[in-house]
Amino acid sequence: MLNFIYYPVSFILWAWHKVFGAVMGADNGIAWALSVVFLVFTLRAILYKPFVSQVRSMRKMQEFQPEIAKLRKKYANDRQKQAEEMQRLQKDHGVNPLAGCLPVLVQVPVFIGLFQVLRNFTPLNPDGRTPRTENYFFGQDEVNSFIRADFFGANLGSWPFQLWDDPQALERAGTSLPAMLIVMIPLMIAAGIFTHITARHSVARQTAAQGENPQTAIMNKLMLYVFPIGVVVGAPFLPLAVLLYWVANNLWTLGQQYVVYKRIDVEESAAREKAVTESKARAPKPGQKPLRPETTPAEPSKTPGAKPVLRKTPAASTNGTNGSADGAPAGGAASNGSTANGAGPKSGSSAGAAARRAGGGGSRPPARRKGKRR
Repeated sequence: MLNFIYYPVSFILWAWHKVFGAVMGADNGIAWALSVVFLVFTLRAILYKPFVSQVRSMRKMQEFQPEIAKLRKKYANDRQKQAEEMQRLQKDHGVNPLAGCLPVLVQVPVFIGLFQVLRNFTPLNPDGRTPRTENYFFGQDEVNSFIRADFFGANLGSWPFQLWDDPQALERAGTSLPAMLIVMIPLMIAAGIFTHITARHSVARQTAAQGENPQTAIMNKLMLYVFPIGVVVGAPFLPLAVLLYWVANNLWTLGQQYVVYKRIDVEESAAREKAVTESKARAPKPGQKPLRPETTPAEPSKTPGAKPVLRKTPAASTNGTNGSADGAPAGGAASNGSTANGAGPKSGSSAGAAARRAGGGGSRPPARRKGKRR
């Protein structure tokens, strides 16, 4: 029924066994153990990009965590409306919650597939009478090679509690209970420790607001304590190769988290520095006044019809004095001429004003002499 999962998992395991078996020997237990480890590495390498997307989604959700808290408080009594508003908020910020769950969801069927493949590495078929000839992608030779493989005295496809159902199971697999416990106990302790360290590293990246959320707090306790204890308690019921898979998976996750988190931290730090640099480039330097557009012209504009303004200069003042001295007879002549022609005093005053303007306005016009013409 789940052959679409079992065959790909068995193929990857078969391919790596061909590689390590060619170097160490097909029946070598370390070659089979390395095949299981690199099965984990292959699958996790395929899931690297989804894992990066998961981390980025978590970072974005941290940015609008206050808005999420407001929605939960506002729609505390209406779960449906709360879910709709949460989806809208995540869509507005470009966050896909399914992308964050993809790495975890994919690992579940892989774990089930590996468990099924390892369980079928037995000398006999489920009927207990006919010898097993194949195991999905493995042929009869590979099945017998796995059964003969010795991993420090233990068999990778066996587990201690097989003895409850079949007291001869470990003996037929070429191992014993003490040999299984010697290998199993260090592996299950390592699996529990690495599970706890991986969870602690992930929880340490959460913000204070996320930690205060009751649901997040419960999940953190499960990851930090319940899951590691569950691995240790469940180890005797799992094939030894599954424990090896669990240890390798947590080691990969721990290293991958370190690399990805560091990479994203560097990107965010560079973005912040770039924003600060651009802000400083736009700001005026210390002591520098901001440039303003010139609003006052260098010279005042002349109004149409306005008279020119004459400014005094030393040369103009001297000439004006001389002009006034020489201008007395001229003014008198003009006055006399005007009188002779019958012009009134108005004409004489106009001529005197013109003379004063020409001479700089520094002297008064000479008085007209009254007398009879001869």
